[in-house]
Amino acid sequence: PTRKMPPSASAVDFFQLLVPDNVLKSMVVQTNMYARKFQERFGSDGSWVEVTLAEMKAFLGYVMSTSVSHCESVLSIWSSGFYSNRSLALVMSQARFEKILKYFHVVAFRSSQSTHGLYKVQPFLDSLQSSFDAAFRPSQTQVLHEPLIDEDPVFIATCTERELRKRKKRKFSLWVRQCSSTGFIIQIYVHLKEGGGPDSLDALKDKPQLHGMVARSLCRNAAGKNYIIFTGPSITSLTLFEEFEKQGIYCCGLLSARKSDCTGLPPSMLTNPVTPQARGQHQIRTKGNMSLICWYNKGHFRFLTNAYSPVQQGVIIKRRSVEIPCPLAVEAFAAHLSYICRYDDKYSKYFISHKPNKTWQQVFWFAISIAVNNAYILYKMSDAYHVKRYSRAQFGERLVRELLGLEDSSPAH
Repeated sequence: PTRKMPPSASAVDFFQLLVPDNVLKSMVVQTNMYARKFQERFGSDGSWVEVTLAEMKAFLGYVMSTSVSHCESVLSIWSSGFYSNRSLALVMSQARFEKILKYFHVVAFRSSQSTHGLYKVQPFLDSLQSSFDAAFRPSQTQVLHEPLIDEDPVFIATCTERELRKRKKRKFSLWVRQCSSTGFIIQIYVHLKEGGGPDSLDALKDKPQLHGMVARSLCRNAAGKNYIIFTGPSITSLTLFEEFEKQGIYCCGLLSARKSDCTGLPPSMLTNPVTPQARGQHQIRTKGNMSLICWYNKGHFRFLTNAYSPVQQGVIIKRRSVEIPCPLAVEAFAAHLSYICRYDDKYSKYFISHKPNKTWQQVFWFAISIAVNNAYILYKMSDAYHVKRYSRAQFGERLVRELLGLEDSSPAH
């Protein structure tokens, strides 16, 4: 973290490092402006009163509460069912919440020059990126990947076939650059799957071309910092790694003959040898700083790297403390990727489960979810964590209550 927060800092203080009041005030202005324009076009709404900053915070808090309760509908708070919450429901009426939800906007009007499919949320994503950059300095090692943002498997298991058919598929994919030692998500990249102009997935049928474009976008601010970027098979390619090396970015990636762009790599290293191999055996081909490693461990695994010396040795520790020898690049890849997998398992269940129909709103709530997870990581690395060690769920509950004005910002006891 770039800023030392006091031990008395509250959950909302950490959240507002990333989503400050000026961003929320902009949402207030744009929502009120959109409501006026909507009523000018479709007729006045006598029950509408302009939204205030306090109400906008409460509105965000209500939707965020679904990340802790794992409730599909925010409106359950005002119901008499299992997910009802009387203390939250008293802050704002259901009718008022639904009215704000109807008019909620981040950008009210479409510019005639705008052809970008995410124009309604892009200013928010840009401000979030600036906040991430200002609040946190990442470690040298980072990972490019798609976080787990799909449906809750428990919810899917309880859905009827008809309900599943009715649910629309996401029209975008979300990629991140993530600090592999803390889990802090440094950068978000949203890619539209259809109707997003020349860069949409429909236009880019070639997956390596698409994933190369994603990687370049995610590393736009990384040049010259000697970062080591770990990548999965869909991104790993010799062309991309050589391009990044010229920018002072180094890479270590897993290769797959089926998913990776293998252009420029020796075919002999991409086919499995006929003779059986012992676990831990490996072959290496080098060209300049680039190493192509073929390592055997109950199957052949191939890695491409310019970040680790091919002669340095490491070990993979399996169950029962069995040590399997491997090049250092393989050990580093396994360690950093396993951390991110643990992060996904721990934090993906706290993504907001409210599911709007509009793509820009889905992107907005996913981005808010990432901001809350990042805020929790900043909190865990601060003195405030030693005052009261909140779990991620407790942090989320406290943040919701503080946004609704139900908790003051005094230090936790």
